[in-house]
Amino acid sequence: MKKKALTHVLIGFLTFGLLTSCTAQKEALEISTEEQAVFDSTDEEQVEIKDENTEYEIIIIEPGFFTWLQSIARPEGYYSQSFLENRNALMVMEWNRRVIQPRQFNPNLYELQINYEPGIDYGYEVNYKLYNYFIYFQRKYRQRLGPFIPRI
Repeated sequence: MKKKALTHVLIGFLTFGLLTSCTAQKEALEISTEEQAVFDSTDEEQVEIKDENTEYEIIIIEPGFFTWLQSIARPEGYYSQSFLENRNALMVMEWNRRVIQPRQFNPNLYELQINYEPGIDYGYEVNYKLYNYFIYFQRKYRQRLGPFIPRI
């Protein structure tokens, strides 16, 4: 009888431990007042993402992104190209998944698919600006496009 009671208590503790350890805890992003001011701005200067040596180009017209890229984002050269390519591949995959599910995800945020092939060398500048746009987008709209917290 004591073994059954002990077994039930042990199972209860294990179940409780399992449930509390599996609960996803979302870390709140710390947005500075300077960054929030950029998010709230109506500056609509477009950012062209292109590589002079290739034919790849993306044009982003997102209020505040140009200012954010110039004043808040990490400078060019901070990340390696392979780091940027790996992160971009993950985030593009999630972005495109959300574009094709407009009932589940806001179609005003996810309008167009991004054609990004992991095996193609788009160059550093394209990868740098695309990565930073994803960070900007996630921070501004409080979205998560992957398992990583969008930090600066």
